[in-house]
Amino acid sequence: MISVNEAVQIIQAHQPVFKKEKKNLADAEGRVLAEEVLADRDLPPFHRVAMDGIAIRHESLRKGNRNFPIASTQVAGKPPASLDNPLLAMEVMTGAVLPPGTDTVVRYEDVLIDRGVATVHQAEVEPGQHIHHQGQDAREGQRLLSPGIMLSAAEIAVLASVGLHEVDVFGYPRTAIISTGDELVAIEAQPLPWQIRRSNSYALQAALKQLRHEATLFHLPDHETAMEDRLKNIFESYELVLLSGGVSKGKFDYVPQVLKKLGIEKRFHQVSQRPGKPFWFGTSPRHTVFALPGNPVSTYLCFFRYVKPWLLRCAGVDAKPTQARLATDFTFAAPLTYFLQVRVQNENGVLMAYPDAGGGSGDFANLKNVDGFLELSAERTDFKKGEPLPYWPFRT
Repeated sequence: MISVNEAVQIIQAHQPVFKKEKKNLADAEGRVLAEEVLADRDLPPFHRVAMDGIAIRHESLRKGNRNFPIASTQVAGKPPASLDNPLLAMEVMTGAVLPPGTDTVVRYEDVLIDRGVATVHQAEVEPGQHIHHQGQDAREGQRLLSPGIMLSAAEIAVLASVGLHEVDVFGYPRTAIISTGDELVAIEAQPLPWQIRRSNSYALQAALKQLRHEATLFHLPDHETAMEDRLKNIFESYELVLLSGGVSKGKFDYVPQVLKKLGIEKRFHQVSQRPGKPFWFGTSPRHTVFALPGNPVSTYLCFFRYVKPWLLRCAGVDAKPTQARLATDFTFAAPLTYFLQVRVQNENGVLMAYPDAGGGSGDFANLKNVDGFLELSAERTDFKKGEPLPYWPFRT
């Protein structure tokens, strides 16, 4: 049995680089950028008016002039009109080009306009105020975005501003999610008293969709020959395979031996952790296989602690945990890394984690009450209130 850190190192040593693919900008949110993005012109591309009001030459104000006859109006989206007379003003709208010949904007709230004359009643007017200067945000040719960024609405806005209607993102491998077990029935079925509906595969599929990654669902029976035949066919079409169940030491846990028959090299089996100790990981030249324990909380934990960071790192994202502080003292005696289910709450800028351990690795219903897992080191037993610890969230 290996440690959590050893498991992470082994997984990271088997990271293929994902291929690039083109995505329409409207479909790129949540994907990982695979190209460098440069400003195609200055941002903003002109001296931009930042407030509705009047534009003046500050020198005239400094010399004591407070009354400015209005020459004309400059609206957004129109070519700029110059103001050559420093004793005049021009009405300007937010987003318009600052009229040449002016250098300062005074808000409507700070002037009184009567009979075509604007009187400035703001006591202190700073030169250049309320102007978004050309190139203030970025200069033409300056790098705006780098590969390895997960695209949010903010980055989408930047991409749109430089005219990219399509963008290179990292693609994902074709992925199969496979549940195992004769006790599992389809979710639309009415289970017999000794059966349960499949839920792990749907949880994994939904978790992948958080990354804008689609996967196909399969189910395998607890029958070695049938499992081998089905898996062989699945491996012909899919590069990434996530299995749930069949990896413990039960008489019908055939997954490890079937994977070996199919040429998947075991990299490790069993991690010193709770939940999720029977976790299995293996690879072949074409495939990466995460065989997760079948208990729902174990499946869930292993995905967010191992599979999701692996996917992100293959796309160049540095997937590190955040930090959260224990809200209460907590003790865990077993010599294992313990992933404690917690609710988190931002308290005065500090992320506090409230333990809610639930009823064990089979209590998937408790996951609805929590936000993630706090990673408690196997080297210790007692963890103190206020202590910062690695936190692996599963809610977006």
